[in-house]
This record gives sequence, C-alpha cells and structure tokens, in this order.
Amino acid sequence: MASDDDFEPRLGRMRAGGKGGKARKFLSRVIAAANLARGGAVGRSRKSGYTGSRIGRGAGVGRVLSARDRYAAFRQRRVIVKIRPVTLGGKGFNGAKAHLRYVERDGTTRDGGRGQLYGADTDKVDRDAWLEQAKDDRHQFRIIVSPEDGMEYDDLKPLTRRLMARAEEDLGTKLDWVAVDHHNTGHPHTHVIVRGKDDLGKDLLIAKDYISHGMRERACELVDLDLGPRTDDAIEQRLRAEVGQDRLTSIDRALLREVERNILVSSESRGAFDQAIRMGRLKKLERLGLATQHGAAHWHLAPNLGDTLRRMGERGDIIRTMQCAYSSRGNAPAMADQAIYDPAAHGVRPLVGRVVERGISDEYNDGHYMIVEATDGRSHYVEIGQGENIEPQATGSIVRIGPREGVVRPVDRTIVEVAAANNGRYSVDAHLRHDPSASERFAQTHDRRLEAMRKRMNSVEREPDGTWIITPDHLDKVEKFEARQLRDRPVSVETLSVQPLDKLVDADAATWLDKELVASAPEPLRDAGFGRDAQDAQARRRQWLIAQQLAEEQDGRTVYRRGMLAALQRREVLRVAGQLSDDLGKPFAEAKVGERIEGRLARSVEMASGRHALIERSRDFTLVPWRPVLERHVGKDVSGIMRDSGINWTFGRQRSGPTIS
Repeated sequence: MASDDDFEPRLGRMRAGGKGGKARKFLSRVIAAANLARGGAVGRSRKSGYTGSRIGRGAGVGRVLSARDRYAAFRQRRVIVKIRPVTLGGKGFNGAKAHLRYVERDGTTRDGGRGQLYGADTDKVDRDAWLEQAKDDRHQFRIIVSPEDGMEYDDLKPLTRRLMARAEEDLGTKLDWVAVDHHNTGHPHTHVIVRGKDDLGKDLLIAKDYISHGMRERACELVDLDLGPRTDDAIEQRLRAEVGQDRLTSIDRALLREVERNILVSSESRGAFDQAIRMGRLKKLERLGLATQHGAAHWHLAPNLGDTLRRMGERGDIIRTMQCAYSSRGNAPAMADQAIYDPAAHGVRPLVGRVVERGISDEYNDGHYMIVEATDGRSHYVEIGQGENIEPQATGSIVRIGPREGVVRPVDRTIVEVAAANNGRYSVDAHLRHDPSASERFAQTHDRRLEAMRKRMNSVEREPDGTWIITPDHLDKVEKFEARQLRDRPVSVETLSVQPLDKLVDADAATWLDKELVASAPEPLRDAGFGRDAQDAQARRRQWLIAQQLAEEQDGRTVYRRGMLAALQRREVLRVAGQLSDDLGKPFAEAKVGERIEGRLARSVEMASGRHALIERSRDFTLVPWRPVLERHVGKDVSGIMRDSGINWTFGRQRSGPTIS
C-alpha cells in the first residue's frame, strides 16, 4: 500500500483459518478450555451427555497442577497421596468388605482403639449400610493421604473433608466417600474409599493426570494454608539433617538428576549454603563407598546409588522397628542376634520360632512384617507379604516360616504335555487317558493349579464343560503367576501352635513339643533365646509325659509309648467335643477311617494339637483336621471319605458340594 488511504476494509463472514479448517470464535475456545480444565463439567449442557468418560474427569486440572513451579513445590509442605482403582466385579466385592474391616481394625487411633468410618457430614458411618449402596458398583477408588507434618494436626477429619470437597470441584461431580484416620505409624494418615459412581449414577472415571498429580497438589495447598509454607530456616534445617543420613535423600535426588553418562557430578553450586550441603553429602557418600572424588570439584557416583541408599534406609527402619518391639520387654537381644530374613538368599533355611510382634511395614502397599524369636537363638525380621487377607498370628504363637518356590513346577509341565496331546486342551479325563497310571486325586491337583491361576490373574480360560484352554505360552504365564505370588507372599507361614510355649508343657493334647520329641530330625536348639526356652520346655514336657504313663526312662533316655501322639490328640478332640456338644445341643460322633462324612462346614476350631473343621449334621457333628483351602467354603455342604493318610479336600461339581477324600 502506498498510503493508509489505500486500505479498504470489506465486511463479511470470517474466512476459514488454517488449511481447510473452520475458524473458531474466541468464546468457543474459552468454553473448550474450561471444559478441559473441569473435566467436562462446564460449558456443556446435561443433554450433551459428556462426562469426561473418554479421558477421565480432571484431566486438565491434573496437567495444570503437575506443571507448577518447581521452586514453589520445593518450599511446599509435602503430602503423600496414593490412589488405587480397584475392580469390584465377581468376588471383588468381598475384597471391598475385607478392606473396610482392615482399615477399621484395632490399634489405629491415638489411644490404640478401633478405627471408625466417617464421611462428609458425619463422624460415624455404618459400614454395612454404605457397602449395601455400593454392591452393584463396577469399581471403587482407595486413597491414602499422609501429610509429612501430620503430627501437627489434632484431628485429620477437617483436612480430609476439605480435600474431598476440593476434589469434587475439580472433577465436577459429588463423591460418595468414607474415611478412617490412622495414628498407628510415625506419620498419621487417612484411608479414603470413594465409590466408583458420579452424581448421575454413571461410572466415575478419573483422569490419570489427576490421579498422579492433581489430588496430591490439592492436599499440599491445604496443608500449606493450615501450617504455612516451609520457611527458609525449616528447609535449611531439613537439608542439614539429610547430610548424614544412611538413606536416599532429596540431596541425592538432586545429584542424580545432574548425573551425566560418566556418572560425574560437580560439587559446585549457586550459593554458599547449597555448596556446603552438597559437599557435606558427597563426603558422606564417600565414607559409605558410594562416591569418589575426581579433581577439585567433580565426583564419581557409584552405579545404582539410588537403589543402594533405599535398601540402606529400609534396613535402618527395620532395626528401629525391632528395637521398639523389644523396648517394652526390656530384654532386647544383642545386635549380632538381630537378623533380617531373606527368603531369596542362597541356602536359607526355614525358621521355627515364637512370634514377638506382628505389624504393618508398608501402609501404602498393605505390607506386613513379623518379628520371630527362632530356635537358633536369634530374632528375625520377616516380610510376610502384601494384602488384607494375610492370616493373623497372635503374639506368643509358634510358627514355621520358609521361602516360597517361584519356579515352574512339574505339575505345570504335565499340564502342557497333556494339552499337547489333546489339541491344546486339558481336563482331568484327558489326563487319565494320557497317563493311565495316574490317580484321579493326582490329576485333580493339576486342575486346582489352573483354577488358582485363573482366579489370581485370569491368565487361563475354562470352557463351559470344564475343559481348560492351554496356549503355547502357558509356561510363560506360569512364570508371571509365580512372580506375582512371590511379590504378594514371599514366604509361607505355618502356625505350629496357637498357644504360647509355657502353656504346652502340661497341655493334655498333642503339642508342638511332643512332635519335636518324637521327630527323627527335630529342630536344632541353640542354648540362647527361644532355643534355650524350648530346651527347658521339652525337659519339663518329658516329665509330664512320664507322669501320664505315655513315656518312661530306660538306660538314661526317654522312650515314648507307641501311638502317643494319636492318643493325646484323641483326648483333646473328645474334651473339646464335649464342650461343643453343650453349645450346639447335639451329640459328637467321632470320625472313623473309611467312613463317609456328609454335612455342613460350620467353622474352624482352634486346638493345641492343630486346627480342626466342625462338620455339622442334622443329628450330630464331627471334627476333622483343617486345611487352608477350606477357608472360603465355610457354611457350605461337604462330603467325603476319611482315610489313613489324612484328609485331602477336593472340590468337584457334585450337588452335595466339596468332597473329602
């Protein structure tokens, strides 16, 4: 244009912007941005039906919060938030019931009392009534909120309610939730359970960004409002404390972020304080053998520095846990006699000993631990697994703990072999045709193995006629199944006696002491700790058996009467059965070898000689040895035949239910 007068505006419809796309008005772009930030709750009518189901609610909020200024986050008070979606389909609802019982367990309040569910408007929620409303839900969200400075709160309920109200604003829907506060660890925390339904009754989907970052940032905001951001003095004090710690610290994380390919970092920093902190930490790592100085200002960090420091921190936590367990007893063993049981170590032996303490090692992953005084005279810390359904063991009970085998078993190879000869299908009938020498009971163990894989991982498929589909990669599936088993249950725990050692000396029953006295290879007993106590108890038990004419002294050694264990067990069964007969109003019928038993599995009965199953019939009842597999069949009808070798519970599709054979 030669001058401004040459410009002539032409009014009309806005042209398409870009290549072939329609131009978007500014207002439409604002509405779209609002929809993204609010997960679809703003700018669209209910008629449109948009609920964020494609990407989940809170996607935009989560992305915005995750991109906050790192310096502000460094000054922000820290809160750990873990969100875990859990599917409730099938038997998952039973898991939901178990989880609520678990979070409401004893010993979680400040005074050691039982936890109580609360909600948005009430301090007491009825667990069964809340579960009844959620029985048809597809899923739920289980959340743990743990402020780093939670000890400064007299009550966590107001914080939890404000956090859940803020989450409702971010997600654009009302949430149906209950919570329990726990004060049984060094960091008070809250368990929150949220129903998987929005305010319209549709499935509640939360965006990954909000699960990963959004709720944690909201919790940090609220704690900052309550307690104020961390001051410079507080930050410097924490960093000074981290310099000498034998665990992974924020200083180490900062160093690892700067690591180059040659694993070299510089000790130089922007300020004098940062320089002093960094140099002090590098000197500490050098003393630990995890860093080497190269030149005046460069350091070489050890490979896997982060993993090594994490393991060191975990070991320190374990040592403190063991010291706390013995502090109230006043008889802590020497440090040389405190050990950490590693089931993966080469040549590790099973432990037999007395339970000193049972507790939660990882509240976020439901990890459990046990401290056991073993026959070797040492105290062992044992990680016994993750989950809410781990069988409890009382303090003072005697247990055997051993490593689980996490390898492909012969039973798995047999399944593959039978399937290969049967067009990729396995069944008990096909097994018996393939190997006529195999018994039906033996073939059924293979069927149970496949059923366990189906229930735990859904990795195998069963056809309507009961035939299993075995794919060519079946052994790979077995390895994944075993790896998961080892993660959830790294050790096997067998209860040898629910009664403490001193109660077994004069018990009129077949006790763990008796089984050790007559064993061909008894547990070696060291003259220290539980080993010494067991030696003393065995000596007193021998004298009791002699007085009962179940043993006698011959040439300086004790000779036990033939059938002593069976006689003692029968004594206890008859005595306990007499007590149960009064309670049930029915006579007791002793089970005989070869006799067929039919009835209802009423419950388990704990005895000194072992756990028994109470089988109730129309006119009488009987007691038979218990098996762990019976746990989920309580209240159902059972049938089977008693045999000399014991009772092997198998489960078929008979109308009468499970069978005993």
